[in-house]
Amino acid sequence: MILYRFNADLGVPYYTVEGFIASGTAKPAGYIAQGSAVIPCVVVRNGKPLTDRSGTPYVGFEVIVDAATATPADVERFSAAVRQRAELRAPNHNCTGNPRHVVDARRLFARDKPPWFDPPKSQPTAPSLAAGSPLDTMVHAFHQSPQCGEANRELTKRRAALDRAWRRFVAGRPAAERSLAERAMQLDYVMRTALYEGHIGRGCNAYGACERNVIALSIRNRALERCLSGQGCRQPGDFQGVCSEPGQYNIWDEWLTQTTGLTSCFLRPDLAATPRYAKLQAMYRQSVGDVEAILFGGEAGLRKVFPKNDPASLTSLRHYYHPPAMSPCFPSHPRIEYISAATARSGGDFVLITNSRVHVDGEQASGYRFRSTIIDRAGERDTVDFTDEYPGFAIDRRKVELRPSRRCTPYGTSTRCDHGSAGRHRKTPSWLSAGSPIRIECSVEERGEDCSAPPTRGSAAVGGYCDREMQPVAGVR
Repeated sequence: MILYRFNADLGVPYYTVEGFIASGTAKPAGYIAQGSAVIPCVVVRNGKPLTDRSGTPYVGFEVIVDAATATPADVERFSAAVRQRAELRAPNHNCTGNPRHVVDARRLFARDKPPWFDPPKSQPTAPSLAAGSPLDTMVHAFHQSPQCGEANRELTKRRAALDRAWRRFVAGRPAAERSLAERAMQLDYVMRTALYEGHIGRGCNAYGACERNVIALSIRNRALERCLSGQGCRQPGDFQGVCSEPGQYNIWDEWLTQTTGLTSCFLRPDLAATPRYAKLQAMYRQSVGDVEAILFGGEAGLRKVFPKNDPASLTSLRHYYHPPAMSPCFPSHPRIEYISAATARSGGDFVLITNSRVHVDGEQASGYRFRSTIIDRAGERDTVDFTDEYPGFAIDRRKVELRPSRRCTPYGTSTRCDHGSAGRHRKTPSWLSAGSPIRIECSVEERGEDCSAPPTRGSAAVGGYCDREMQPVAGVR
């Protein structure tokens, strides 16, 4: 399992068992980096699991990969551990022996995505991508620079490392080029954000290209129309600060920068023969001209990319969300409960349940019987099934609330939409009622999902009250 907490400090505190028993979480024994892979176990004392007063387990752990010291060799170590653990079955999760340290089980997530490191540089086997504008040329130069390579040498703190790399790259340019390099840095950050905040699976199709343009538009407006420090904006025009604020653009979160390639040097020519990098390069090439126009082209640039939308409505857009990525909710299954961390018991055996959904069944003396919830999210419908993975076990009643879901709508869109028989439900953002969903039409170049088709100029629309994929929302302050 991975140690993780969204948009939190890099270090996750851990405690000695005796110290936790004596004073709870008052005195951490140390810290372990987010993204570290561990094998947890339930610490049992006097026949009871070690928990706080609310029932949250504090569990022993064995470190498999320490994110703070990880190297490319740890990619296979992590993957091998995932494969091995997937085949194991045990009667319980009780610790064997006497672990010295424990960690908050709410920080444990089952993830099988390995750490991401760019491969070492090699001679290009494919022709170099032709850069376009001077800004685009400078972005390409950075991706091929030693400074960019340094930004991804360590697994942790990559957001700060990328910022340092760009600052050093800019400082190393001739004085006459530094202003251009500064603007190129802004463009690079927005392009990275648009690529990874968007749906990479859409590749170079028209909707995916328009989606990236809408993301870039939201960044532009946060930096130029209403610069707020709470949204990462340090001064007007600070596209970098706006788009790399994890609380606003989640993809810049610590663990995600460790596993997605967001901070990678993906425009390196020697990577063009690798399918994943080749697709990223093609998506970048498809969108960079539009994004440059959105950021630096003024009203004329907005009219070029969004010819059918009123500029005043475009500049009021600062928020959007992707309904499929919002939290699932299940109005037809009111006893599905999200468990952040709990233990379940059968006699002297305990199992650990973390960050997963269960169906709460009948109550008994030691808690509630439960079944694991299996959600198949393929296509337009969620298929929900239940399985009794732990027969005879009852989950700690302190962790069961059975509260009804709030802001739960069909497909996570406005309640104004009539979707007929809804195939899935998602929670909507708390700020949705403060604005109005907006339909944005883009003039885009399309090359298909695999980015291999000859380019054709066309149009695509994103948003409006009933778009199930992306919801741009104008007017939210």
